[in-house]
Amino acid sequence: AEVKRVAAAVVGTGLALLGAAGCGPAPSATGAGPDEVITVFAAASLTEAFTALGAELERTRPGTRVRFSFGPSSGLAEQIAQGAPADVFASAGPAPMRRLVGSGDVSDPTAFATNQLQIAVPPGNPGRITRVADLARPGLKVGLCQPQVPCGQAAAEVLAKADARVVPATEEVDVKAVLAKVRLAEVDAGIVYRTDLRSADGAVQGVPIPAADNASTTYSLAPVTGASHEVAARAFVRLVRSAPGRARFASAGFGPP
Repeated sequence: AEVKRVAAAVVGTGLALLGAAGCGPAPSATGAGPDEVITVFAAASLTEAFTALGAELERTRPGTRVRFSFGPSSGLAEQIAQGAPADVFASAGPAPMRRLVGSGDVSDPTAFATNQLQIAVPPGNPGRITRVADLARPGLKVGLCQPQVPCGQAAAEVLAKADARVVPATEEVDVKAVLAKVRLAEVDAGIVYRTDLRSADGAVQGVPIPAADNASTTYSLAPVTGASHEVAARAFVRLVRSAPGRARFASAGFGPP
């Protein structure tokens, strides 16, 4: 783990030098030097909620800036394990977080929200989809997350419960990519998180999946071991777990952990 932290520090130093050349953080309001920038690696389905919480941390903690890298939890965990400079990791599903706990890259992760799936269809629902079993209809184009990422694993569970044998037209790297395929009507349907339907602001329609047939994903987060900005990283974790954080997740459609 120490070798990876050293490698991360070298990468971080190189980025800081590039920033000094003109693309780094702006000076703080006090003129005391550059802002403290923390990097949060987070599951793609957290994009809207975490972006809002990042802005809140910047507002309440002057001099701190939050930079996000959103994507598939499994891929983000792989990057951290290889030494990518990150201060906080937030995972959809337990497996990516377990991997980093096992390698010593994080410790004591905390669950903070849950999510369930929904079928997304283009406006007007041209495929006339009303239930999960319809996704197995011949000729229908269905988009899913790749099987190794949490949204793909949850979708596989839902399809198995419905005994729906679906050969996807596309398997995307994360849930936002599936949603984009539906938004562009490149597929007749996609299985995404219900929070993604809410964030789409009517650009796609949702077909509910009954609770008994659905699958739940639990989100957890933890500071990264040896984080460059440990104090600010822990401040972000506390904000996520706080009452305002819980309210933000509830308004976005997440459930309690």
